[in-house]
Amino acid sequence: MTGTSMRPPRNRADPRAVAWWTAQWLVLMVPVTAAAGWAYWTLTDRPVWLGVVVAAFGAGCLALAVAAPRASYRVERWEVTDDAVYTRKGWLTHTWQVAPMSRVQRIDTARGPVQRLFGLADVTVTTASSAGAITIAALDHRLAADLAERLTARTQATPGDAT
Repeated sequence: MTGTSMRPPRNRADPRAVAWWTAQWLVLMVPVTAAAGWAYWTLTDRPVWLGVVVAAFGAGCLALAVAAPRASYRVERWEVTDDAVYTRKGWLTHTWQVAPMSRVQRIDTARGPVQRLFGLADVTVTTASSAGAITIAALDHRLAADLAERLTARTQATPGDAT
């Protein structure tokens, strides 16, 4: 391929990303569901119709926590070529990003505490663009380290000052 263009990236996140993203959604949705149940139980006279609404809300929250990570896994893609870094994200709003190697200024890897439990890491590629950095999320931590090393070597070999 010559030059850079918008095209579908080839690689998916690590399959363990689904479990990690599900854990993140559950950390958000379980307290919200519990708060709705607590409010219904303690702050109302417990009308049946409101109990049905609260139960449906809780079921919806938990269904979203299970479905959203799987939808994200199907949509999110990444690829690194000799010319550029490509990502595609979002299951509601699709975002495509391309960073030419000549524009790469910095490469970071990050592993949060829960992410380490799943053996995953993120790679963030910062460019001279005002649009911000590109993050390749939920890679195997060894692949993320190798990718960061490969990107560093490739950007050093690419002419240009990345500004």
